Amino acid sequence: MNFPETLVYTKDHEWVRVEGDTAYVGITDFAQHELGDIVYVDINSVGKTVSQHDVFGTVEAVKTVSDLFMPVSGEVLELNSKLDGAPELVNSDPYGDGWMVKIKLTNTAEVAGLMSAADYKTLINA
Repeated sequence: MNFPETLVYTKDHEWVRVEGDTAYVGITDFAQHELGDIVYVDINSVGKTVSQHDVFGTVEAVKTVSDLFMPVSGEVLELNSKLDGAPELVNSDPYGDGWMVKIKLTNTAEVAGLMSAADYKTLINA
């Protein structure tokens, strides 16, 4: 499994890539592997400000539906439109084309409380 060192992670298996005052959010390689084949991503929080730990959408796999938790507070600027026609991108490229939302950070200090790749690997015993 892949856990890029340039990202930060949550105990809920989301990742964050910070670029200035914006960030991209998705689910980890571990999470997509555990969920199995992803068939639908439902995110209706575009334009809304979502607090850290709040649910910002769901991801549906063949056998289950799982909530997506916002790793840091922010305004949801954009949904990855590629996922509408190809939700399987979350499985094949979770850190690239499989990202879920782009947000404008409202509390950058929250990023410091997230896990490094090494800490995340310890959490999942990888």
